[in-house]
Amino acid sequence: MADITQAFCTHNSDLSTQGAIPSQVGYNKGIKVFDKGRKIMRTRVHFIAPYESMIPIIQECIPRFPQLAIQTDVGDLANGVELATQAEKNGAEIIISRGGTAQLIKKAVTIPVIDVQLSGYDMIRSLTLASQFNGQTAIVGFSNITSGAQSIIDLMDLPLKVYTIHSSEDVARLLLELKASGYRQIVGDVITVNTAKTYGLEGLLIQSGQESILRAMEDAQLVYRYLSKNHAISVILNDLVTREHPNLLILNERNEVVFENLTDFENNPLTDNHMYLTNTSLEFHQSQIQNVFMVDDYQLTVNAYETTLDNKNYKVYMLEKGQPYAFAQFGITTFTDASMEPIVAESPAMQMVLRNIRALYENHEPIYLLGEADSGKSFLVKHIHQMYSGGGLLLQIDLSQVPPGHLHKIPLVKVRNVEINHMETRMEDPELLSFIQSCLQSQIGVFILGEQALNPHWSLDLELNTIMMPNLADRPEDLAPLMQHFLTGYYQKYGTTAVRIKEDALQLIQEQITHMNVNQLKHLIKQAALNEQEYVITTATLSRLLDQQPSSSPMKLNGTLKEIEKEVIQIVLQEENNNQSKAAERLGINRATLWRKLKD
Repeated sequence: MADITQAFCTHNSDLSTQGAIPSQVGYNKGIKVFDKGRKIMRTRVHFIAPYESMIPIIQECIPRFPQLAIQTDVGDLANGVELATQAEKNGAEIIISRGGTAQLIKKAVTIPVIDVQLSGYDMIRSLTLASQFNGQTAIVGFSNITSGAQSIIDLMDLPLKVYTIHSSEDVARLLLELKASGYRQIVGDVITVNTAKTYGLEGLLIQSGQESILRAMEDAQLVYRYLSKNHAISVILNDLVTREHPNLLILNERNEVVFENLTDFENNPLTDNHMYLTNTSLEFHQSQIQNVFMVDDYQLTVNAYETTLDNKNYKVYMLEKGQPYAFAQFGITTFTDASMEPIVAESPAMQMVLRNIRALYENHEPIYLLGEADSGKSFLVKHIHQMYSGGGLLLQIDLSQVPPGHLHKIPLVKVRNVEINHMETRMEDPELLSFIQSCLQSQIGVFILGEQALNPHWSLDLELNTIMMPNLADRPEDLAPLMQHFLTGYYQKYGTTAVRIKEDALQLIQEQITHMNVNQLKHLIKQAALNEQEYVITTATLSRLLDQQPSSSPMKLNGTLKEIEKEVIQIVLQEENNNQSKAAERLGINRATLWRKLKD
């Protein structure tokens, strides 16, 4: 009986009872070949012959197996592997090949591979022919050839010598040694014979006769009988699962996709980062988790869980494609980055802020973050979102750009937190109150960011909890770790030289900190990192940069409000080297608004 490797792979598993899918459905969605005029399913078999003269014998054998749809190709070793992997992609369910080619194919495909074994007749025919050669002859091959050859040589007392190799790389060296020893003919498989001819030796290929090929096809038929028994239930389960979960991915322990059914996507929409974040959450929570990502202009929801089969772990991803979020032009953006950014909170002031925010957040109370511009309010909201959102969305809403009547159109199904800016423009708007109340009823975290204390006579019936963001001057313990965090980021992003700030340089910044916010400090450290040639940022470098900074009032406050606003934008653009995206981010507006204000 030929060696049937992988013949019962995964088809004999309990995947159906685990809520997953038998592997067979992955072979081009379980496609079967049907005979015309007869309702007989035929298993697709791909026969990869290592040499051309095997094909006519295969063709003679094919009519004896009407249940098999057999296709043929010629390819040896790496070429045979390439043909096999393509055949699997095209729906082949069984591969037949021979010798070293079959062994390599077994490692490259996930379907059964049947090895055409050399029969005693094959060996006797080849060795009898070889013994007629007038010169020294050697049998060279892997153990599957040489073990049988030695027995026949001993039995028939043939004048032949046997040499066993363990890898294809051994062939050339051994043949050169044999040639130097006086051998003139080499008997073996395809690679051995081809190499022998290259070195000017006679080569005799050990060919497989009809009885060996018939035996291999009989083994394929046995596998077919097994597959056919399980195919019907596999198709039913496949249909049930894909109806219930039209977008499904199954990954193995190496995070390789072993099953894919994506009805709503042309290609797998998950990036490596998406998969890393999802797998990390799975490992941490050890239960079903949900992550929400923004892909292009739509929301992608991933529900995932782990399952075990035959002591192997699999990850099951169920994907859901949401409606497009076409809100950017209305001042609404989405944030879904689940990767954690560290927050610097060494100071008692920041520790108290975090403690109070967490207490209010856990009780689903709305929070008003009060602080000057660029004091880190929005970063703090992102940090809380990343800590507690469980993979949901953060909506960042600029009320100065959202048209009336639009807030109630925002889908909140996957939203976990909202950040509201410029509330002063809609203080008396009942729509705003209704939107906030809808968020709170859905246990969505509400953060309102402002730079001025709330009007105590605010007419809308909503009680907000004010948390004051401390200035940098109130956070002296945070100054050194905050600068080191910025410096490390620039080292990784730009490859800057400096990795530390000298103590006297740190003292210089502490003296200036009352005139800085977080964003200005970050910009100063960036310029210092880019200009410092040493490993440590010196006082000289910082002094030069501080002297070059504009005064606290770099412009004349005359003209109309629009003219002053335009001058502010020009100053920020100059500081950001005319990078409109960065300038818009500093100003708290989007690029379209920045462009419009410059044009007006």
